[in-house]
Amino acid sequence: MTETSDPTRAPVDVLFVCVHNAGRSQMAAGLVALRSAGRARARSAGSAPAEVVNPLAVAVMAELGVDLAGATPTLLTDDAVSVADVVVTMGCGDACPVIPGKRYEDWPVADPAEASSLDEVRTIRDEIDTRVRRLLTELRVAVQ
Repeated sequence: MTETSDPTRAPVDVLFVCVHNAGRSQMAAGLVALRSAGRARARSAGSAPAEVVNPLAVAVMAELGVDLAGATPTLLTDDAVSVADVVVTMGCGDACPVIPGKRYEDWPVADPAEASSLDEVRTIRDEIDTRVRRLLTELRVAVQ
């Protein structure tokens, strides 16, 4: 499969979903923005959004130059799913609407809310980064 950086190609839209939209899905969306250099759009949402993004997730993403400090957990809506090309769930269970014709993936990734150290959250971030790079490659989006 050949990666492309064709500027005329419409960006792929990826929606990342987890329960609280405060860790995994926020990191995944930030990593898509970082790794695709704008050739893919990423959004995130949660079925029961938290008040704030996990501070440990914010810290480990800042190490890569991704600023999640101003990010706000968002409620998952049917509209968000309907505009996505790919929906990646990360533990939201039955709360995720299924729309025919969408590509769905489930990534069983640990929740940073259950981590007790930056090193544990770095491990989660790195696992998500590996999965994001693979997904972008499969979608034929050049990876940075």
